[in-house]
Amino acid sequence: MWPLWPLAALLALSQALPFEQKGFWDFTLDDGLPMLNDEEASGADTTSGIPDLDSLPPTYSAMCPFGCHCHLRVVQCSDLGLKIVPKEISPDTTLLDLQNNDISEIRKDDFKGLQHLYALVLVNNKISKIHEKAFSPLRKLQKLYISKNHLVEIPPNLPSSLVELRIHDNRIRKVPKGVFSGLRSMNCIEMGGNPLENSGFEPGAFDGLKLNYLRISEAKLTGIPKDLPETLNELHLDHNKIQAIELEDLLRYSKLYRLGLGHNQIRMIENGSLSFLPTLRELHLDNNKLSRVPAGLPDLKLLQVVYLHTNNITKVGVNDFCPVGFGVKRAYYNGISLFSNPVPYWEVQPATFRCVTDRLAIQFGNYKK
Repeated sequence: MWPLWPLAALLALSQALPFEQKGFWDFTLDDGLPMLNDEEASGADTTSGIPDLDSLPPTYSAMCPFGCHCHLRVVQCSDLGLKIVPKEISPDTTLLDLQNNDISEIRKDDFKGLQHLYALVLVNNKISKIHEKAFSPLRKLQKLYISKNHLVEIPPNLPSSLVELRIHDNRIRKVPKGVFSGLRSMNCIEMGGNPLENSGFEPGAFDGLKLNYLRISEAKLTGIPKDLPETLNELHLDHNKIQAIELEDLLRYSKLYRLGLGHNQIRMIENGSLSFLPTLRELHLDNNKLSRVPAGLPDLKLLQVVYLHTNNITKVGVNDFCPVGFGVKRAYYNGISLFSNPVPYWEVQPATFRCVTDRLAIQFGNYKK
């Protein structure tokens, strides 16, 4: 029964999106937002996720590429040293797993006849070239995982049915205008680990997209991109070279629930910058160069988690986290991390954390130079 695991993983994946991905299948784990249900967290339509397998034609059980495992419309051809996409793939296949091979090119007819394909896994190959019509037959494709390859551009003519694109750890330097044109169902793009600079995003590159989740971590960004979809609920820009958050950097991202800016070089967050994020629940600013707690946190009524560890913060004021007065904050903090900062913790007043659920939610720690 072991070939069922890729399909089981996709079932889990369709429910939520991750904050930190450590391995290929780790993003199937939901670290969740406690204040959201699954539909809100993922932004996905629960009626259009996993295909209705019972409505598909009977399985062509006699068709299975040599060396692959085929069961219940899942074709698993991973870790076989394949140089090309195999033939004899059943037309009713819904999940095709080709990860961990040596495929270098996707040709025009590689997926011909696979009109029922729901998920395509091409992770960890050597793909550097994709024919412009290679994805044309995939009219029902919703999930495309093509990370850890040698791509220098985002593939053209992606299927209009696509919901999720994982293309991190490639060699992409440019996101041209129109590359996502017509992808009205797309709600998740993971494109970290590419050598993308701010200038690599052409104006209008994300026009028309209504994304829920975007990750551009481990790139070469020096500032927050200003032309990303305003529909975003999660934006992850960790492990970049961002140095400051200026006043209007977050102006168009008022729907964010979670913002990841850890492991950057941020020294300054301009006063008022965070006021554009009224629905923010979680803020990651750890491993930066901040010298004080960012202004404006008490005004974020829904904020529950703040990571500020491993900065240069020397003082924590009594009103840095909580608003003055009662009944103003709608959700209490359940996580504040301040360890690895040069703060004399014995000088921090207990009232500083009056809007925290309990003292175990506060993480102090020793500071080592």
